[in-house]
Amino acid sequence: MDFLDGIRVFVAAVDTGSFAQAGARLGISGKLASKYMGALEDRLGTRLLQRTTRKLGMTAAGESLYARAPAWLDELEEMTSAINEPGRGVTGTLRVSAPVIFGEHHVQQLLRRFRAQHPDLVVDLRLTDAYSDLASEGIDAAIRIGTLSDSALMSRHLGSTGLMIGASPAYLAAHGTPQCLDDLGRHACIRDTNIRSRGGWELSEGGILRKIVVRGPYLVNSARAALELAVAGEGIVMSPDYVLAPALREGRLVRVLADVEAAPLDIQIVYLAGRSMPRRLRAFLDFLSVQKRDLFDPGIATL
Repeated sequence: MDFLDGIRVFVAAVDTGSFAQAGARLGISGKLASKYMGALEDRLGTRLLQRTTRKLGMTAAGESLYARAPAWLDELEEMTSAINEPGRGVTGTLRVSAPVIFGEHHVQQLLRRFRAQHPDLVVDLRLTDAYSDLASEGIDAAIRIGTLSDSALMSRHLGSTGLMIGASPAYLAAHGTPQCLDDLGRHACIRDTNIRSRGGWELSEGGILRKIVVRGPYLVNSARAALELAVAGEGIVMSPDYVLAPALREGRLVRVLADVEAAPLDIQIVYLAGRSMPRRLRAFLDFLSVQKRDLFDPGIATL
C-alpha cells in the first residue's frame, strides 16, 4: 500500500462516513478502501477509526491526523499540478468560514464568482456564527465581523457594516416605541453576544457616545436566532444592517431610533501567519482586493 493512498482513504472515510462511499469517491472498492485503512493504521502503529456496524468514528489519534491531512493533501495536489501542468488554474479545496447570514447573502456569491475563474477548484464554505479555529479545523481563511482579538492571525480589511435597532410591529403596539436612548432600559432587549458590547449597547445620540445597559430574557450567539426572536415579538434587537434589512423591507420589523448611531463593525478576512500560503488562498485574497467593494457593501443606506 502507498502511504498517500492510505491518507486519501482515511480522509474520504471520515468525510463520507463509510468505506464503501470512500471507495466510490476514490474509484476503488469499499473492501480495498478498508484494506488500505488497516495498512495505514498498521504503519502508524495506532488506531485512527473506530468501526461499528453503523458508522465510523475517529479516535483521538484520528482527530489529530484529520486536523492536518486534508490541507496536506491539497498542498500536495497544488504542488504536483504546478509541476505537471504549469498553465493550469487554481486547484484543490478552498475552505472558508463565515458568519451564517452574511455568508448566505454575500460570501457564497463571492465564492461563486471566484470559482468561475477556477473551475477545477472545490469550495468548502462553513457557515457558523462562532469563531472557527483555523489551524485545528484546516480552514484556509475566515470572514470575521467586529473587533479582532487573535494576534496569531493575519488579516485584511474588506469593508464595514452598520448596526441598526428594530422590533416587530406587534411588540411596539404592546409595549410602546422608544423615543430616546434611555427608553431602551425599560424594554426587553434581545442581546446578540457576537456583538462584543462590553456590558451594554454603545450608541451615539446627538453626537454624544453613551453605553446603554439593556436587559431582556434572551442572550443568543446567533444573529439569525436574534432576528427570529425579534420578529416573533420577543423584544428589541440590535444587529448588523444586512441581518435586519430583509425583515425591515418586508414589514416584519420596524426600525427603532433611526437617528441613533452605533460604531460600524469592520469586516475582515483572517488567515494563519507563519506558514507557506497555498496558491488557492493567495489567489482568493487577490480576488477579494478587486471584488470587495461590490460584494461587501450591503447597500442598506436607503432604508
